[in-house]
Amino acid sequence: MSKTVLITGATSGFGAAAVHRFAGAGWKVVATGRRGERLQPLVDAFGPERVHAAAFDVRDPVAMNAALEALPEGFAAVDVLINNAGLALGTAPAQRADLAQWQTMIDTNVTALATLTHLLLPALIERRGAIINISSIAGSYPYPGGNVYGGTKAFVTQFSLGLRSDLAGTGVRVTSVEPGMAETEFTLVRTGGDQAASDTLYRGATPMTAEDIAETLFWIASLPPHLNVNRIELMPVSQSFAGFQVARAP
Repeated sequence: MSKTVLITGATSGFGAAAVHRFAGAGWKVVATGRRGERLQPLVDAFGPERVHAAAFDVRDPVAMNAALEALPEGFAAVDVLINNAGLALGTAPAQRADLAQWQTMIDTNVTALATLTHLLLPALIERRGAIINISSIAGSYPYPGGNVYGGTKAFVTQFSLGLRSDLAGTGVRVTSVEPGMAETEFTLVRTGGDQAASDTLYRGATPMTAEDIAETLFWIASLPPHLNVNRIELMPVSQSFAGFQVARAP
């Protein structure tokens, strides 16, 4: 019997790659995202019996709940939730940051993730399923301009550990996946579409790809039910830890 995975943020990057990996392996996939026109090609690629597109903004709890209630019978029993939807906005230091961007990151990376998890917990407990939350190395290692983005990802990591504690004895597995540099649309979104900034960041670095992360997600979801990966941190070989910064008097 095939299992069902619900993947948020499936319109690009990690999410779209994960849809391809899971659907290609025979899973049923609920692919969610704001941009329905980007979800439809996933349905076309694998067929409506394999991929169901649910277009909604994760920041809209009413739309989220409606989409879950409208899942077709073949997709309604979710075995694995992959909370992938998230974003970074802006690179300015906190004292010059845009408060509206901070709020958008909190609404998307924290509130929406917690809301969807809460809605699906009863079903996941019933099916002894799994929750895979996409965090980031930014939640562990601060850097200038990371401020609220790093804070939201630290929440995701800690929330994952808290879920593990609360769900003890239910059979539900919970994992925090914490990637480093990966070349997707991430930097384009963060910089408001600055292709040059994206190219400069990744040039010569051999960053991870969306497919690398999708393969990791699939591996975690496919482990035997008695095994739990609590946290997994991934970086390209070219990336490692930076030194401390020191502000010196002139």
